Amino acid sequence: MDPKPRDAALFTLTIFFFFLSISSSTSLRYQTLVLNPLSTTPHSLSWPESESESVVSDSTVATTTLELHHLDSLSLNKTPEQLFHLRLQRDAFRVKALTSLAAVGNRSRAHGAGFSSSVISGLAQGSGEYFTRIGVGTPPKYVYMVLDTGSDVVWVQCAPCRKCYSQVDPVFDPRKSRSFAGISCGSPLCLKLDSPGCNSRKTCLYQVSYGDGSFTTGDFSTETLTFRGTRVGRVALGCGHNNQGLFVGAAGLLGLGRGRLSFPSQTGRQFNRKFSYCLVDRSASSRPSSIVFGDPAVSRTARFTPLIANPKLDTFYYVELVGISVGGTPVPGISASFFKLDRTGNGGVIIDSGTSVTRLTRPAYNALRDAFRIGTSSLKRASDFSLFDTCYDLSGKTEVKVPTVVLHFRGADVPLPATNYLIPVDSDGTFCFAFAGTMSGLSIVGNIQQQGFRVVYDLAGSRVGFSPRGCA
Repeated sequence: MDPKPRDAALFTLTIFFFFLSISSSTSLRYQTLVLNPLSTTPHSLSWPESESESVVSDSTVATTTLELHHLDSLSLNKTPEQLFHLRLQRDAFRVKALTSLAAVGNRSRAHGAGFSSSVISGLAQGSGEYFTRIGVGTPPKYVYMVLDTGSDVVWVQCAPCRKCYSQVDPVFDPRKSRSFAGISCGSPLCLKLDSPGCNSRKTCLYQVSYGDGSFTTGDFSTETLTFRGTRVGRVALGCGHNNQGLFVGAAGLLGLGRGRLSFPSQTGRQFNRKFSYCLVDRSASSRPSSIVFGDPAVSRTARFTPLIANPKLDTFYYVELVGISVGGTPVPGISASFFKLDRTGNGGVIIDSGTSVTRLTRPAYNALRDAFRIGTSSLKRASDFSLFDTCYDLSGKTEVKVPTVVLHFRGADVPLPATNYLIPVDSDGTFCFAFAGTMSGLSIVGNIQQQGFRVVYDLAGSRVGFSPRGCA
């Protein structure tokens, strides 16, 4: 017998028995979703930049907290619908880039005639969704920088520009900074680049290239960064004199990945290799999102799951997802095998700040979607929308009951608020189930599902945690 029809028959029977079990059960768990429209007013952009400064040395354990804002705040004169469509477009680029990098691994993007690092950044894909205000140099010049857990290299646009894209702030000029210093070609920092370059002055060059043809290239250097008064010296960063791509007004990127050149790895002694962020629902809260570096980043109420190492790629935060529940019942047809990272570095699940919509391998997504549809059979269905194939017409309603959804990580059950999986997609009352399937073996937990949690990255303890009350 052909295994494909047999597998399909088994899957159909499994969902049928799931339907029988929940339809005969009186304990199916629901929660209330208060229906809020798409956000119409981006939060105002304001940061205090004149606080008293403190210097963080290599032997000092420090902490700092920064406000985060979404890229929509830099997009003027656009409707909520236009912003949402742009977000989904960026998301598609982002997922394509991450899955491509995961498929090939480290040291794979060098080109014969030049040099390249292997980092693919969501910023160039337009998908480094959250940014903050950081001072660069001495005296500090404050610029918007995107924070990205899917990238390692820290970089900023620099004058003189051979080619620079448009940014909100003046381009940083390293000649006016007392703390800027080049890196020699043979230095350990330069050699940490996957494929470093060298100029005629024997100083290090970097290049970061992207899946859509965007890139940044320039001098690899060290510089002082200032975070709301806390100065961190000798951070290795790319000073980009030739930059091209869809960079949405920010001046550069703060890489928060697990690799050797990421900001958390570089500042391990100062911040104990710990940081956490809280991403709030922009449509339902006036509170800003935030990121914390240092020991206070670890919430006492967080539920932790171990980080998994990918032998092929050191940038991403891999975790073990073992199952998903809908309405308090484990979804049949979803097993840990769908999300397993194999010995060759393929498959697995990553936590990513720059991806919006969670992607699951196609069989897992189909089972989750079908279970959710059964639990929402009383709601009026609507047409598919973009990548979403499970949508509802909730016009005229102020709230609805939806089945609970819980992500089961190894050692940590994460119950999602209803706003994290049934989201508005227009101003007419259409809401869609905010998961999607992927033909790639890589599953990605996106930032819509992370909203409202303090997500803790404890690299020292090799774990990631979720605190449902950590944003208060």
